[in-house]
Amino acid sequence: MTLAVAEPECHPAPNLRTAVRPAARAAFQCLRASRGIRLSPRYGGGERDVALHYLWVGAPGAPTVIVQGGISADRDVCATPAHPSPGWWEPLVGTGRAIDLDRVRVLAIDWLDAEDLGSPSVSSEDQADALAALLDALGVSRVEAFVGASYGAMVGLAFAARHGNRVAKLVALAGAHRPHPFASAQRAVQRGIVKLGIDNGCVDDALSLARQLALTTYRGSTEFAKRFAGAAEYRGGRFRLPVEDWLEHQGRKFVARFDAQRYLALSESIDLHDIDPEAVRVPATLIGFASDRLVPLADLCALQQRLGAPATLEVIETPYGHDGFLKEPERLAPLLREALHVCGD
Repeated sequence: MTLAVAEPECHPAPNLRTAVRPAARAAFQCLRASRGIRLSPRYGGGERDVALHYLWVGAPGAPTVIVQGGISADRDVCATPAHPSPGWWEPLVGTGRAIDLDRVRVLAIDWLDAEDLGSPSVSSEDQADALAALLDALGVSRVEAFVGASYGAMVGLAFAARHGNRVAKLVALAGAHRPHPFASAQRAVQRGIVKLGIDNGCVDDALSLARQLALTTYRGSTEFAKRFAGAAEYRGGRFRLPVEDWLEHQGRKFVARFDAQRYLALSESIDLHDIDPEAVRVPATLIGFASDRLVPLADLCALQQRLGAPATLEVIETPYGHDGFLKEPERLAPLLREALHVCGD
C-alpha cells in the first residue's frame, strides 16, 4: 500500500489531558489526511490504487471506533482544529458526548464512488474493504465498534460480514441487510431525474429536484403536517405551497456541495446492497425509527432474527422518520453510551 498525505496532521499536545473538562477539550490527536490503498472492486475495473480520505480523531492510544453516516455525510463527523465547522454528527461525537473523544478515537472516511474505483458501480462491500485496508495502513488490528447510520449501517453490516474478526461490536441505525423495494423505487426515480438533467444540460436543477424528492421520504408524515400545513400563497405569478420554499432551499444547499455523478453512484450503491445476515457474527445493537418509511421496522426485526450473533433492537418513536438519526441526539445518546460502554475502559 502506498501513503499519500494530502493534508497536515493536527494533534494538540497529549500532556494537556487532565480531569478538568475544559482543559480536556484540547487533549486529542487528529489526523485528517489521505492514504493510497489497493482495492479490487466488486463490479470490475481491476485491482487498483485508490486515494482514501479519512479522519482519525480522539484520545491518544485509545480504542478506535468507526463512525459512518448516510451517502451525503463525509469524514467530518465532528469539529476539529483542521475543520472547525460543526460535523454532521456533532451533538453525539466529541469530548464528553455519547461517542466520547476522551475515551475513543473515531475513524471516518469520505465515501468512495464508482469513478474513484474505475468501476461501473460501487458496493457497500467495496466501502467495507476500503476501511479494512485503511486499518491495515494505520496499524489498527481491531476496532472496538462500527457505528453506522443509514448507508453507514449497510456498510457496517458488510464490514461485519467480511471482516468480523476486526470489530467487537456493530451499532446499526436505520439500515438493514437489504433495501426495501419501496425505498428503491423512490431512489430509482431520483436517479432518473438526475440522468434526465445530465442529458438535457440542466444538471443542477435536476439534482436539486432529486434531493427535494428524497427529503419527502426522509421525514415522517406527521412532521410535514405540523410544519407545512396551511393555505397556498400567490407569489411570482403562481400559487406556492408552504412546503416549497423549504424544499427548494434544501435542494440548493445540496447542489452547492454534491456532484451529480457521485450522487448517482452512491444512490445506486444503496440499492445494490445485499448482505447475508447469518454471515454477521458480531454482537449488534440495531436502532430503528417507528416512522421511518425507507427502513421499516419489519426489515430490522427480520435482520435481528437472522443475525449470526446476539442482537438487540431499540425503537425510537419520532416524527422525523429516517432522519431520526440526525434529529434525535438526546434520545440516541443513552443508547449509544450503553452500546459502547466497554469502549475505552
